Amino acid sequence: MSDHFIGIDVGTGSARAGVFDRTGNLLATARRDIDMHRAGVIAEQSGDQVWDAVCAATRQAVSQAGIRPDSVRGIGFDATCSLVVRGVDGTALPVGDPDRPERDIIVWMDHRAVEQAERINAQGHDVLRYVGGRISPEMETPKLLWLKENRPDIYHAAGHFFDLTDFLTWKATGSLARSTCTVTCKWTYLAHEGRWDPEYFHGIGLGDLALDGFARIGTEVVEPGTALGKGLTPEAARQMALDPGIAVGAGLIDAHAGGIGTVGAQGGGGDPTRCLGYVFGTSSCTMTTTTKPAFVPGVWGPYFSAMVPGAWLNEGGQSVAGAAIDHLVTLHPAHAEAKARAEAAAMSLPAWLADTALDRAGAASDAVMLAGQVHVVPEFLGNRAPFADPQARAVIAGQDVETGLDGLIALYVAGICGLGYGLRQIIETQAMNGAPVDSIAISGGAGQHPLIRQILADATGLPVEATECAEPVLLGSAILGAVAAGSFDDIHSAMPVMTRVQDRYVPVQGRVRRLQDARFEAFLTLQRTAREIRQKTAEAILT
Repeated sequence: MSDHFIGIDVGTGSARAGVFDRTGNLLATARRDIDMHRAGVIAEQSGDQVWDAVCAATRQAVSQAGIRPDSVRGIGFDATCSLVVRGVDGTALPVGDPDRPERDIIVWMDHRAVEQAERINAQGHDVLRYVGGRISPEMETPKLLWLKENRPDIYHAAGHFFDLTDFLTWKATGSLARSTCTVTCKWTYLAHEGRWDPEYFHGIGLGDLALDGFARIGTEVVEPGTALGKGLTPEAARQMALDPGIAVGAGLIDAHAGGIGTVGAQGGGGDPTRCLGYVFGTSSCTMTTTTKPAFVPGVWGPYFSAMVPGAWLNEGGQSVAGAAIDHLVTLHPAHAEAKARAEAAAMSLPAWLADTALDRAGAASDAVMLAGQVHVVPEFLGNRAPFADPQARAVIAGQDVETGLDGLIALYVAGICGLGYGLRQIIETQAMNGAPVDSIAISGGAGQHPLIRQILADATGLPVEATECAEPVLLGSAILGAVAAGSFDDIHSAMPVMTRVQDRYVPVQGRVRRLQDARFEAFLTLQRTAREIRQKTAEAILT
């Protein structure tokens, strides 16, 4: 009987499960949607609903794979970097409306803690060196501080503050161990020193966590893929229709699982330190692996053992990526017509736009010509990297009075190019600070179309590699389960066996290269001008 492994991914809007064999072949996937409450900068979810969705997706995936449940040897989890608040007895505690106690998750994209993040950054603590010099409101300590200041009863009643990934492994195994990935990347844990910094927590107003010995945020921290507890508990096994005792590995943040599922692929460069992992979904994340710590202004990290154990990681990205394109195209008068055409073709609107642009251009690299004079800096929800500026906003320049599909296609292509230029900006900033790369390994649902992959290659000037597995994030989590089960000694040895490069998109030269370079300079000019305008108007208001 063959061994099988399950990768479970909890994204912003759904929980997904994938069943893999030992060589990384995907046998089946299933998904369940997750509700989200949105109100301005607020974004909340229910941990119980997330867990129910995880179990339902797992049951369906195993059934569709046609495998025996007792062939499953390991399970791995990844999730968004969202904050889960639970009572001493493990029950959900409301993070917002007290009449909605089931909403115990502050979602990663929630920006309620912008003011708390600014106050933390103003103090200049040494731990901030490991988050690019500035902490983000998307990270957990600003959110914890917001909770303490605005919902003190909930904060003090909490027995556990989890990153969502660690919440899932706790539900699966009962283990309170945290992953070095989650607490190092989002909570300021100093993995290279194996400790929390009490001075930081006292300084920002969360000293009670230090006085408790950090029991509420994690006293046991282990590397991704470490086998947790006694494996799957009887209760979790019943809910998943699996056998108790299956190995469960310490998890990863979703983007980092995509990195594990791509950067060490067979047929690629063979060196994870020369390949940037780019997860292109609702938001985007960049993961760069180095053997020595590289301090990059505005880029999170360096984090030790946060993705590849024993190596350092720098993490950048864009606060909105796929979501930026989704929003951008709604601003054009032809949006309704295009949406109707996409629905008639049984396609998503982004896929229909990509197909249409490719048909009109004839070649993917030539699609940049369709953008004409339209330029987009797609920072609708701030700049995550390299400026760590949550107040930044988008810029759209060069639009005319065109109301038909031609204008919409121009706007769409300009938006994709804008994401590519933001990625190039991150790559160049990292290279100047000791973290160069030679290629980009892409994953994520928003980056699957060949047009998008080629535009990103042309916009950055680096080859873009796509792996054979259509679900590299799920594969990354399955790799954790395989390592936890002992099928591989470590993540390093598992990656080239379970992942393989299928397609490579090489940047073209000539006039396309010259045009992409010119548009990149325009991107930088618009981005810089927007910051200057914001600064001048703010000064005018204050004087």
